[in-house]
Formats: sequence, C-alpha cells, structure tokens
Amino acid sequence: MRILRIILILFLVVGASGPSLAEEKHETLIVDRFSEGLNNEGIPKGWSLEKSPSKESKISIEQDKESPFLRILSVNDTFGLKKEMSFDIRKYRYLTWRWKALRLPKEGDIRKRETDDQAGQVYVLFPKFPTTVNTRSMGYIWDSNAPQGFSGTSTAYSKMKYFVLQSGTGKQDQWIWETRNVYEDYKKLFQEEPPAAGGILLYINTQHTKGSAEIEYGDLFFSSQPPKDLKP
Repeated sequence: MRILRIILILFLVVGASGPSLAEEKHETLIVDRFSEGLNNEGIPKGWSLEKSPSKESKISIEQDKESPFLRILSVNDTFGLKKEMSFDIRKYRYLTWRWKALRLPKEGDIRKRETDDQAGQVYVLFPKFPTTVNTRSMGYIWDSNAPQGFSGTSTAYSKMKYFVLQSGTGKQDQWIWETRNVYEDYKKLFQEEPPAAGGILLYINTQHTKGSAEIEYGDLFFSSQPPKDLKP
C-alpha cells in the first residue's frame, strides 16, 4: 500500500509540473517542397491549373544550394496553381512558406479593381456549397503599392479576403519566410468560424496593368504549432 501511495504521489507531481503530450506534439502537413518536378502538362505534380497562362508566361521548377523551388512568370495575363487537400484548419492552423519576388507589376495595387495585379498571392481555400460561388479564400499578398499590413476584400470577389504581407521592392530578390495563423486570420476577416479547408492556390496576374510579374515559392506547409529555426 505504501508503494502504491508513493507511485501515486510521483504521478501527480510529474503530471502537474511536466508538459502534456498535446503541448509537446508538433504535427506538420506538407503542401509541397517542389522536389517531384513538373508533370507532362508542365505544372508541378499534384497541382492543377486555374486558367491558362499566355505563351510568354512560364512555370518552372529550379534548384538552388538549399532546395528546389517553383518559379512563376506572368506576362499580361492571369493564372494560378491549385492543390486540393482537405483538412481541419483548427488542427493545422499555421501556414508557413518562403517566397522571393523577382519582378513586380509597377502599377499594381490590390485596393483598386483597375490595378488589381500582384506577383505574390497565396490563398487558403474553404469550400462551401455551392462551391463555384460560395468558396471562401483567405489570402496573403505581395503587392506593389498597397501598404504592408493592409487588409481587405477583393474587388473582384466578395468572398476573398486578404492581408498584405509584403509591399514594394524593398525585399525584392531575397527569400522571405512567412508564417500565418490562418484560423485566426479567417475569423478576424470573415467574422465566422471557418469550414474545413479544401486546398491552396498560388496566383499571379498582370492583365490589368499590362505588364509582367515574376515570383518564386518554396517549402509550403501547415503545422499545429508555429515552426522554429527556419533557414534564411
């Protein structure tokens, strides 16, 4: 009986002072590291095209010293790459990725429909029936002129809301890591609990300002906790 009492006391002390399993657990849901190359249609494996790029535009996967990455060039057009993946955003609420803007549409400004062109656009999709007109999109933008930190609603689609994370050319030509709590961002801008996530969309457009834009992406993933020790 005395031994059982000692074991019980030790168990209570450890349970009260030590971290729980839930606190220690860090789960990751990989979107893509772009290590699989392009398919026969010239797009990353596991992705699909949203609209078709012009002949001058280009999708490619390149390699640097660290790892492979996706490069997208838009010339006076609009298109994107979508990857379908269904999951609970409450569990995997943090989205992390790295991007590098090589070329921005000079007159691009998300605040006006006639200049709504951006090189960097990352959207988490939340399908709601009927999906063609009711899907919510939580977006993260690298804009040419809208200020960093600005948030709003798309001038083209009322169910697309966004935050401007980078603005202008100040950090152009360098890799930037981003991490966002998508769950909290969604609740803040949509004023509702999010449905299940249904995918991610990387978009680019230059058709309004009749110019060009170019950007690179690498290492996209969702996680249950914010990541640490990200390489520059």
